[in-house]
Amino acid sequence: MKRFTVAILVNNQFGVLNRVTSMFRRRQFNIHSLTVSETESAAYSRITIQSEGDGVVKQQLINQLYKLPDVCSIQEFEQQDVVSRELMLIKMKNCAETRDDVRGAIDAFEGKIVDYTKDSLTIQMVGDSRKIDNFVNLMKEYEILEICRTGVVSLERGASTIRRVTHL
Repeated sequence: MKRFTVAILVNNQFGVLNRVTSMFRRRQFNIHSLTVSETESAAYSRITIQSEGDGVVKQQLINQLYKLPDVCSIQEFEQQDVVSRELMLIKMKNCAETRDDVRGAIDAFEGKIVDYTKDSLTIQMVGDSRKIDNFVNLMKEYEILEICRTGVVSLERGASTIRRVTHL
C-alpha cells in the first residue's frame, strides 16, 4: 500500500485532536505519523497525518474528516508538490571502537551531535522520512540506546496555503 500525507486545518479547541484520531480508530485507518501545532493564527491548529492506502481509501478518509464539525480545511499532498521534514533524536552508545564510524555517518547524513557524554552520543537528524529511516538502518550496526521521532511536517511548495480551500 502507498503512504499518503494530509494536512487538516481545525479550530483550535479542546478535544478536536481526540475527535480526529477517534475517526481514524473507528474506520480502522492506521496512523504512521501525526504532528499537531497551533498555526500562524491562534484560532486554528494544523494536524499533519501520514497514513496508508490507495486512492479510494484516501478519499474515504478525507470525506469522513470533512464530516467533523471542527475541520475547516483539508489539503492532500502529492510528493512532488510538497516540502516535508521530520526531526529525530537518536542516542547511541559512545565507545572508542565505533566512534569514528558513527561520526562519519553523522557527517554524511548532515546530522549534528547535540549531546556528548562519556557513555553516549545524542544525534539530531532532520530530513525526509527516507533519510531518517536510512540513517536508523545504518545505526543498527552499532548500539542504539534510544530513538525519538517527531513525525512528518509538510507544506505545499509555492505560495499556496491550506487556507485557500478553507470552508469557513
